Amino acid sequence: MFDADLNFWLIFGFFGQFLFLMRFVIQWIHSEKKGESVIPIYFWYFSIIGAIIILIYAIHIKDIVFMSGQGFALLIYVRNLVLINKKEKLKGSNL
Repeated sequence: MFDADLNFWLIFGFFGQFLFLMRFVIQWIHSEKKGESVIPIYFWYFSIIGAIIILIYAIHIKDIVFMSGQGFALLIYVRNLVLINKKEKLKGSNL
């Protein structure tokens, strides 16, 4: 049977996973409203915050698999925000 002590780090890790789950819930709600698959900007913010929390948790438990996975994914999430901001600035300058 699985035995885990409920402590700060366990709650912290689960909170990161919860934020990670919420990004998909947000994406699903926005897609249903639009009637097509869309990825709202909040998806990327929840991805970044969730990844940072899970990365911190992974460092604490010394899990190199989670550290490398979340660290690499974090770069992708941030890059997507950079590309979105770049596109928005270009749209703004064309007005």
